[in-house]
Amino acid sequence: MILTGAAIAAAVARGEITIEPFDAAMLNPNSYNYRLGPTLKFSPADVIDARVDTPVTEVTIPEDGYVLQPGTLYLGATVETVGSRQYVPSLIGRSSLGRLGLFLQVTADLGQLGACHRWTLEIVAVQPLKVYAGMKIGQFSFWAPEGHRLPYQGFYGHVSEPVPCNPAAAAGHRTLEVAA
Repeated sequence: MILTGAAIAAAVARGEITIEPFDAAMLNPNSYNYRLGPTLKFSPADVIDARVDTPVTEVTIPEDGYVLQPGTLYLGATVETVGSRQYVPSLIGRSSLGRLGLFLQVTADLGQLGACHRWTLEIVAVQPLKVYAGMKIGQFSFWAPEGHRLPYQGFYGHVSEPVPCNPAAAAGHRTLEVAA
């Protein structure tokens, strides 16, 4: 079962979903918009070797925007800290940007029950496309799980996380208790 916008707002009010900062104007009929954070990471390597650490370049998106280039995977982050111990978040793109050739969450669109953080975004443009820090870039939907609930036990890697994020030290990340 997917939550409607009104159900998302009610779950936030009850503390069942965390969205920080929350803005009711960002609600859609069955999702919540998220915004692009101020930095992007990408690898300048001609060939990326999955067996070794990947070199990355980090850029701060200027006020007048940053042009994404085709053939490059960019890692960004949501402005919002999002998570829930009750509902499973899923990141999806905005159709208006999809029609411009922007792909979001190429492989990892399903969040983990109990994880609460700013989400890493996998961003690919099929043609040069200018993006801006703080722009609405995608949507979160929330799903009610069925069956035994396992608590989130993961950790975010240093290369894939555009903002510092680890369970012990980073602001913007915490693991929420999951009821069995």
